[in-house]
Amino acid sequence: MFAVAVFALWSHIGFVQRIPSDTPAPVPFAQDVTAFRQADKQNPPAKGQILLIGSSSFTRWTDVASYFPDRKILNRAFGGSSLPDVIRFVDDVVTPYSPKQVVIYCGENDFAGNPKLAAYVVANRFKHLFYEIRRRFPEVPIAYVCMKPSPSRWYMRAKFVAGNHWISEFLSSQKKAAFIDVWSSMLDERGRPKASIFVGDQLHMNASGYKIWQPIIERVLAKFGS
Repeated sequence: MFAVAVFALWSHIGFVQRIPSDTPAPVPFAQDVTAFRQADKQNPPAKGQILLIGSSSFTRWTDVASYFPDRKILNRAFGGSSLPDVIRFVDDVVTPYSPKQVVIYCGENDFAGNPKLAAYVVANRFKHLFYEIRRRFPEVPIAYVCMKPSPSRWYMRAKFVAGNHWISEFLSSQKKAAFIDVWSSMLDERGRPKASIFVGDQLHMNASGYKIWQPIIERVLAKFGS
């Protein structure tokens, strides 16, 4: 009787463990995308703007329009994202806006989330995103701002350099595409990141960092007539 009771108990426990959860796992960054939709309903953005997408280096550039006063820019980057996250939401953060040009900053978080990730994997993720955008907008120029030399992630610099290289090589083979190299401009005379252009976390930039970016990005925007 004891053995039967134990078997029945464990059978019951096993059955309980196999019951699927009624609560689906939350989709990462879904709240950010929902916030974009709500903002669009309250103030519908104009079509044909320069669209910024990617991770927090763009998300935190909240005053980007003041750096490019003669251009119409829409920022739909969401902080913490990796390339697969942007790919997942491409029909939310790209398609609705019919952009004039797309500028991307993403890739750092891919390595931060998995330091063992090979550089070519991140480059292939970028290619995937590139082709997803091109499939929807074949004639829209696409530019990529290279992964920056963040002091707090300096230990991963070899991965960033390699990833930037592969992405640059790919973009050089594409029409209406550009690689925006900000790396060397963010280094000091010793070849290390300029600590003064970053905020306290030594990951995100302050206004001085974005001032370095502005003329470099502007040259690419002008090249494509944006």
